[in-house]
Amino acid sequence: MDFVIFVISMGVLIWGADTLIKQSEAIALKFNISEFVIGATLIALGTSLPEMAASITASFNHKADMAIANVIGSNILNISLVLGFVFMIAKNINPNRDFFAKDSTWALVPVFVFLLMIIDGIISRFDGLLLLMLMVAYVIFLVTDDASGIELEDDDIDMEHFSWIRTITLSIVGLVLVVIGADFSVESASNIARQFGVSEWIIGIVMISFGTSLPELVVSISAALRNKVDMAIGNIIGSNMANTTIVLGSSALVNPLNIDASQYIFDLATLLFVTIILVFMTANKLYNKSAGISLLIILGLFLNHTMQHI
Repeated sequence: MDFVIFVISMGVLIWGADTLIKQSEAIALKFNISEFVIGATLIALGTSLPEMAASITASFNHKADMAIANVIGSNILNISLVLGFVFMIAKNINPNRDFFAKDSTWALVPVFVFLLMIIDGIISRFDGLLLLMLMVAYVIFLVTDDASGIELEDDDIDMEHFSWIRTITLSIVGLVLVVIGADFSVESASNIARQFGVSEWIIGIVMISFGTSLPELVVSISAALRNKVDMAIGNIIGSNMANTTIVLGSSALVNPLNIDASQYIFDLATLLFVTIILVFMTANKLYNKSAGISLLIILGLFLNHTMQHI
């Protein structure tokens, strides 16, 4: 029964996040915010809503392992699974934006900061505040940047029939569904972990992180099919940035997050490795099927190692 509840609650969580994203896009377009800023910030932040809801709920329930594992797993899956598929299915990949020059720092810095923070075994409320400040710096960079690369396809948003009442109502509904879905998914995942003797870390880094990464997967594959690889890569960088800063930062503000890093060396090393691989690929413009296969192989190794510890 818990598994059924988990699947349904993840569906509610993702549907709620999708609703909230679309209404946020409509509001942004109503105020003539540039497509680049919408794509690089709003969509990236929006697709991180499930991670945020799940991790904050886990932190509130004093499940620090699950909160942190969700972020680590989501970031690993965003790069290995999502970008792996993007590179496999996209045609004529030739991004206009120089992601290495403009965005590689924002992919690496939060990971290094996170790894430094957990050396003492805890992400404190002060650490959480610093992570949130890092996200503010990222948003300021995006807004002030030349913003010539990422574009957002907004064909699904009907601005001719825009209604504040409808938009605000749907935004509230989406937010409520995100919160409810997160609460039930975390609780049911915890019950599953206890029933099968699986640690909350494993549940967080595999089951919850896969579910919360679905929005990034859907958005990025949709962008790749339209040959909007700029948007796909930018969404992943922005989402991982949001996961590491806003999600972890907010979770730490709710309750300080304790972690014994020595128990999770492989997962932490994989997080750092795939991030460095992302930077390497953007530096050498390796946007091809070979790169996609390489990323999926890394995903296979990560999942194989994880399954061996269940």
